[in-house]
Amino acid sequence: MTERQAQTIRLADYQPPDYFVDHVDLTFELAPRGTRVVSELTCRRNGHHQAPLWLDGDELELESVALDGQTLSVDQYDCRDDGLSIPGVPEQFTLTVVCRVDPVENTALDGLYQSSGNFCTQCEPEGFRRITYFPDRPDVLSRYRVTLVADKASCPVLLSNGNPIEQRDLDDGRHMAVWEDPFPKPSYLFALVAGDLKSIHDQFTTCSGRTIDLGIYVEPHNIDRCDHAMRSLIKSMAWDEETYGREYDLDVFNIVAVDDFNMGAMENKGLNIFNSKFILARSETATDQDYEGIESVVAHEYFHNWSGNRVTCRDWFQLSLKEGFTVFRDQEFSADVGSWSVKRIEEVNLLRQVQFAEDAGPQAHPVQPKEYEQINNFYTATVYNKGAEVVRMWRNLLGWEAFRRGTDRYFERFDGQAVTIEDFIDTMAEQADFDTAQFRRWYDRAGTPALHVRKRLEGNELVVEFEQEVPSVAGQSDSDPFLIPLRMAAFDTDGKPVPLGAPDGDDGSECTLVLSRTNETRRFRLTSAGQLPVLSLNRGFTAPIKVEHAFTDEDLALLAASDTDEFNRWDAYQRLVLKTLVARVRTAQECREWPESSLPDGLSRAFGQLLHSGVSTKGGADPRFVAECIALPSENYIAEQFAQDVPVDAIHRARVELREQLANEWSQTLVLVHEKAAVEGEYRFDGKDVGRRALRAQALMYLNALDHPAWRRLATEQMAETDNMSERFSALTALSVRQSDERDEALEAFAEEWADDPLVMDKWLALRARVVAPDDRSTLEKLEAHPAFSLRNPNRVRALVGTFSRANPVAFHATSGSGYRWVADKIIEIDGFNPQIAARLATVFSRWRRYDGARADRMRAELERMIDRPECSTDLAEIAGKALK
Repeated sequence: MTERQAQTIRLADYQPPDYFVDHVDLTFELAPRGTRVVSELTCRRNGHHQAPLWLDGDELELESVALDGQTLSVDQYDCRDDGLSIPGVPEQFTLTVVCRVDPVENTALDGLYQSSGNFCTQCEPEGFRRITYFPDRPDVLSRYRVTLVADKASCPVLLSNGNPIEQRDLDDGRHMAVWEDPFPKPSYLFALVAGDLKSIHDQFTTCSGRTIDLGIYVEPHNIDRCDHAMRSLIKSMAWDEETYGREYDLDVFNIVAVDDFNMGAMENKGLNIFNSKFILARSETATDQDYEGIESVVAHEYFHNWSGNRVTCRDWFQLSLKEGFTVFRDQEFSADVGSWSVKRIEEVNLLRQVQFAEDAGPQAHPVQPKEYEQINNFYTATVYNKGAEVVRMWRNLLGWEAFRRGTDRYFERFDGQAVTIEDFIDTMAEQADFDTAQFRRWYDRAGTPALHVRKRLEGNELVVEFEQEVPSVAGQSDSDPFLIPLRMAAFDTDGKPVPLGAPDGDDGSECTLVLSRTNETRRFRLTSAGQLPVLSLNRGFTAPIKVEHAFTDEDLALLAASDTDEFNRWDAYQRLVLKTLVARVRTAQECREWPESSLPDGLSRAFGQLLHSGVSTKGGADPRFVAECIALPSENYIAEQFAQDVPVDAIHRARVELREQLANEWSQTLVLVHEKAAVEGEYRFDGKDVGRRALRAQALMYLNALDHPAWRRLATEQMAETDNMSERFSALTALSVRQSDERDEALEAFAEEWADDPLVMDKWLALRARVVAPDDRSTLEKLEAHPAFSLRNPNRVRALVGTFSRANPVAFHATSGSGYRWVADKIIEIDGFNPQIAARLATVFSRWRRYDGARADRMRAELERMIDRPECSTDLAEIAGKALK
């Protein structure tokens, strides 16, 4: 392996900045191949020292440096590849730096670059140093005034942060616009957009009566796809006022959608820049999932105005301070405007499938990492999603009213400051009556705790024993317990709630325990002795833990049918399915041949009951909830149940077989569900219709698992007759469950129809990637050569390469290693121009040790091939290096 000297950044080494920049005056003369940037910085020394002024810089062409109006000679400063050092500066001074950048050649999409001919920026986390020389760190907060100058014909729209101050034409065919942001912000929140864009506009009146002008800017051909995003923005603004008392502070709020973007969106102050995937929607081109994603991401970025912008991070080790908190806020928003149980199921599914796996592998790190080499690699499910669960636990432990008092104090106390996770904890601790020092472990400790639960009867008392197991990961081996809030209930064998009367006489069918020791025993008085109740544990997923309990199939079937907590009803059914699948795979491993397996009666009954409840006219279940329940666990999640020698092929076969058995047993009911769940009239994005379409999609998926022309015809007819992409694409997905002529014809026809729509073609590329057969390199090469695909566009890459490697395990893990080789080839190529995307793709190789010897050897060899190159980026080197340790 090539030795690589990467700089390790450590939280323990944090030092405040040597100099502050109180005001930034930027002038951009925008040109595709040579944008001229003039920055005037009003600086002051922080404390008593004589350290030189250091300004970060990356791939900048320096023209001149002036200190207090006097141009410096080249021997008065030191210009390096990574920045600019100026010794002997006074205590207060003005520094003027002129440099040039090349937006066209900026293929990393970090800093100032062009997308579809339009200028745009991405500065989080360290992109501002690719625009001009600056102390590019989040604890340097400045007020910005920005002047944009560009050709008016090619760039009629000129946008930046803050409020518009001036706009006028110049004599040479150019024009200018001046923007001023009155609120101090770190450089990572800077933004500009300039180009040929169309826009829609609306207004929002705040609770204090201020009128805010709202705008969404897109490429001209997309102007008819912005209405849903605008409604989502207005809904978000109202919710944040009502729920958190947070009022918007500028006079304008603008959103811009761009096609080339490494992330989902960016919360730049007053000028949010979005990946077009999370703005553009029309019922003919966008699915229900797209509509939901837009609503959620628009809310997330808007909520950052306070949890991230007005109160920001001191350093990047505090990333979850803004992201975990804001993810929690957007989750609660989505639950309020939609279905609480469905939203919670989606959150936990993501956590279990992605974050739990991350927590168990070589990329494991705490919610607050203690060191990194490239901060780009820490925009992770742990920081975002586990971070949100930690905030949720604060809310669960404190109660909503105390939690809201804590957030009010946090926003008021730290407004306009760059702060730490400790500041958030200390503010919340003022409302707490529990040991917040122990709770701090959720921020500091990597790994997912397991809670082993055992129960027994002693007379008329239910005795429940809890034992915490803390895994040893990421170099952490201590086994000190976590503070765990746990909601719990119990049910008798008829499915009726059992009152859990504590010794103090507090009766109730549900209780919330706060577990703080490695081993604890709790006793509950029962009204009648002799019957051991079924436990409903971690209701609503009150803590991000794994619950280990000896559930029988009968227990799980009972909870799936009777639990009063919808999340735990879903969880019980999923556990029942998972138990069946894992048992079949283990039996196959032991027998060394595929065993004949009948469909378990309990599972079959539970499946049928769920189907009937989804279309019942007499108090049935939410169809969307039923759809979530009957969706089979993913092959990747099933694989997580195997610590070593993951049986990839057996998992795939077991899942296919169980789906066929359920479909065969309940085919007539599935047809009935598909018929009754049909939505009449025009497309509407509302909870009822979304739920019916989701249930209908699942029914069609099960039917097409059977090799029967009638069900393929049902899918093709739905594709032809529907007027919206949700039902059209769900039918195409169902048809793709198994190979057939109808599937191939439908996929080809779909691609021809939507060839000119990149976002629709992303769906097609992703679906094709899911159904590529093992060792079918020719199909992968055809998809790579397809006009819809571009290795330079992150959305296209995520759709094809990302989906193949993460959602088609049987092909990615083909025993020949062909899947590994193809993905590694793409990663190496992408690393040459966009290291962020390459590094994120490479994490799929991280847990190579879990696979059998041949697969493990081949995955390790690909990691070594990635890193053993002189030109390997530090982003990719960190990911591959950790995996190989």
